[in-house]
Amino acid sequence: MTQNVTRVDLAAWDKGDFRLLERTNTPEMTDHLGGPESAEALAARHRRYLELPKGGMFRVVTAEGETAGAIGFWEREWRGGPVWEAGWSVLPEFQGRGIAAAAAREVVRVARERDGNRYLHAFPSVDHPASNGVCRKAGFELLEEVSFEYPKGSWMTCNDWRTDLQATPTGR
Repeated sequence: MTQNVTRVDLAAWDKGDFRLLERTNTPEMTDHLGGPESAEALAARHRRYLELPKGGMFRVVTAEGETAGAIGFWEREWRGGPVWEAGWSVLPEFQGRGIAAAAAREVVRVARERDGNRYLHAFPSVDHPASNGVCRKAGFELLEEVSFEYPKGSWMTCNDWRTDLQATPTGR
């Protein structure tokens, strides 16, 4: 059985990508993340994306040149050591096409090329089947359920998915 693999490009995040954050800041898109952010919080997140000291934030671009969403990875402390954490969002009109999984595979490739951490984690809510499916399709390994604070002051139950960036990549 041959699997049709979606292709995407990752474009470095820039000042003009604030509009993409606004488009994804809806109740439907943020249901598993604690809800929409205030205008001030969104602007602060955009500044953080522009200034990520390690890792990177990217706009997901389809083979046809359309902006489909965003994906990135950044350094965080986890279980007593530094790891990369990945996160993404895909606009509703592009969902269900394999774009998020393709972008996640591409972000794994980018993270693998960076000097830095051995592991890349993703922490989707246990109640978010689409994001958990992205992790599975992108080759992450499910480790366990964990309690995770996001947004600050709010706790949720997430799955801890991980990929070993030092492992030999498979032909996905």
